[in-house]
Amino acid sequence: MTSLEKKSFYSFLGLYIISSTMFIVLSAYWYYDGQKASLENAQYHSLEHIADKVSQKIINAHMHETKLELPSFQSDIVLALIDTNREIQYGSLVENTLPLETGYIRHKTYNILISDSPQEHLNIEYVVVQSNVLAAQVEHLQKRVFVVMALSIFVMIVLAFVLSRLFMRPINQKIKQIEDFISDTAHELNTPITALRMSVSRALSEEPCDKHSLKNISISTKQLFDIYNALSYLSFESEEEELTRLDICVTLNKSISYYQELAQRKRIEMSIECESFDFEINETKLTMLFGNLINNAIKYSPVNSKIEISFKKGVFRIKDNGIGISKEGLSKIFERFNRETNYSGGFGIGLSIVKKISLEYGLRLDVESTLGEGSCFSISF
Repeated sequence: MTSLEKKSFYSFLGLYIISSTMFIVLSAYWYYDGQKASLENAQYHSLEHIADKVSQKIINAHMHETKLELPSFQSDIVLALIDTNREIQYGSLVENTLPLETGYIRHKTYNILISDSPQEHLNIEYVVVQSNVLAAQVEHLQKRVFVVMALSIFVMIVLAFVLSRLFMRPINQKIKQIEDFISDTAHELNTPITALRMSVSRALSEEPCDKHSLKNISISTKQLFDIYNALSYLSFESEEEELTRLDICVTLNKSISYYQELAQRKRIEMSIECESFDFEINETKLTMLFGNLINNAIKYSPVNSKIEISFKKGVFRIKDNGIGISKEGLSKIFERFNRETNYSGGFGIGLSIVKKISLEYGLRLDVESTLGEGSCFSISF
């Protein structure tokens, strides 16, 4: 990746990880806080139930003048009965300095409920129920939340990395296309410019100017003009253009004539059959439509081959005996910057322009091709 791509990748990754980590931590905190409150509430009601049960036993023993028999409790429960003189009549306190006032308190790891529900029956003023089970439950909850949070953050980081790669993939492809486009543009411009320089130098050194040099100048100028037209269409295609009712055959003959020199250079024969047909379309775009298809046919055809061009009953057809296109490649040939082969130069934008103009004017575009045998493009007006 380039430095710019790395910067974008790590910026997205960092933003995703930070925001997701904050969300996970906050979610974990809210869950922990809610579960802790639920445990504390359950613990309070459990201690209250025990205190009420013990108090009921005390009141019953006093009222019926029977021996007090306390129920058994779990090992984590520490029970204490405090008389009206604030002395321990039964059990023990986890801390002798506990404030003996009705209420629910926390002392170190213990949760303590002090209840006056005995109402001084059997001279007992307070029932003190003490338990440290909540501390163990909260500690277990903390560990569980921390483990789940750590695993979630780990999974999120892995997911963030994968998503960042997926997010950057189309950007990387687009940057690669732009880099290739710039490289191809430089290469495509270099060829006609070099030819122009050599031809002009040759023309200036000879008296009179030879026809071959002028033909090279003409071909190179046309190649530069085609590049300009393609780039202009891609950059300024939103501009409104005037529609004109044209005879398609007239424009087609002009386009064939324009590319005749390129065909002659490769000793390619171009045959033409054309019928008059009027259609409302912008002339510049129609010229680009024909030009890209004719130029491609010449570009991908071997030396001493033939190109058949016809326009009959509103259908344009151009057939070459060039390198052809694979079945897999046919589905992608109209994508911008797509190049199925390096057989000849180009930007990979010619056929995308043809497709776009066809869609703009509601023209039906079809292609048939066999690898190694040639291609046939047809457009129905």
